Amino acid sequence: MTEDWRHGGFGLYLHWPFCAAKCPYCDFNSHVSAQIDQARWARAYLAEIDRIAAETGDRILNTVFFGGGTPSLMDPDLVQAILDRIRSRWRLANDLEITLEANPTSIDAGRFRAYSEAGVNRISMGMQALNDADLKRLGRMHSAAEGRRAFDIARRHFDRVSFDLIYARQDQDLTAWEAELREAVAMAVDHFSLYQLTIEEGTAFGARAAAGKLRGLPDDDLSADMYLKTQEICDSVGLPAYEVSNHARPGAECHHNLVYWRYGDYAGIGPGAHGRLTLGGQRHATEAPKSPALWLDMVERGCGELPRMALPRDEQAVEFLLFGLRLSEGIDPLRYAALAGETLPAGKIEDLTAMGLLRQTDDRIAATAQGRAVLNGIIRELMP
Repeated sequence: MTEDWRHGGFGLYLHWPFCAAKCPYCDFNSHVSAQIDQARWARAYLAEIDRIAAETGDRILNTVFFGGGTPSLMDPDLVQAILDRIRSRWRLANDLEITLEANPTSIDAGRFRAYSEAGVNRISMGMQALNDADLKRLGRMHSAAEGRRAFDIARRHFDRVSFDLIYARQDQDLTAWEAELREAVAMAVDHFSLYQLTIEEGTAFGARAAAGKLRGLPDDDLSADMYLKTQEICDSVGLPAYEVSNHARPGAECHHNLVYWRYGDYAGIGPGAHGRLTLGGQRHATEAPKSPALWLDMVERGCGELPRMALPRDEQAVEFLLFGLRLSEGIDPLRYAALAGETLPAGKIEDLTAMGLLRQTDDRIAATAQGRAVLNGIIRELMP
């Protein structure tokens, strides 16, 4: 059990906290800043890589993910320096995946060529919508035409390009979402992240909703119909859901996100970054302060991480269940039992299977397509 993380692998997440503007639906740790001292940020990232590598350098690194914020605002030389340091500190998997998140407004051919030459081999684009009216409503700074051009540029430089779309938007009906999704799948993409719009506290949309000023959101029935239509269309074109909100052609799944969902270990570097690290036989939850200024100051004083929290076995088991059942492949119940010290409730599994919400094989338990639509309820039934 002390080496349980090996079932999921080991990844490195680097958080770039800056955006050109704050989207009204976004509750990620992102900030708008007129000036960014990228040389200072480079020193901080390299110092944190050295610190984490000193603890985990005997491992093989499977994935690297530049998330944000908008990492495509990073100077290519900064990305190059980070990846050079990573290569010098860990043994790398033969199929190392290096993803960088990008917004269409920050894409140009020269910058993408430089990212590719630095070693980035996968791009995840924040497209969000394919029509100008909804892009404006979502606070996006690019037009639909700019988004398509950015996708074409990315495809010229990277074999693997994913993009995000948000559905269940204001005044969106099922016919409009179906047309938009069919347009998206025609763009020869091999991976989608398709998210239902959620209204989060602390966001501009959250404040508008609380004041009764966010009108036109679909009701639960229409949102459910949109989810089911999403599955139907993606299945029909060979992009099945390998996770609740993620669709891919076989072999094009995001390996870094699989590290999370298969409950591997991952180191988080950057403001607000979280991690899970198994050290000395104990899995720890790690977290960094959200403030970019505070994080830089802490790194320059020796460590950009808040005090770690040792995770008890029962909490690890719950996390494993929460993450693993999101995947179409499901979980190994023996692995759950090793973490929890007890087996999953057989009677409830039988009931959920009889209802068509779970499926069982000799060594896996997984939610069916019907079950993934009500996954939170399934997990509540199975949790101790």
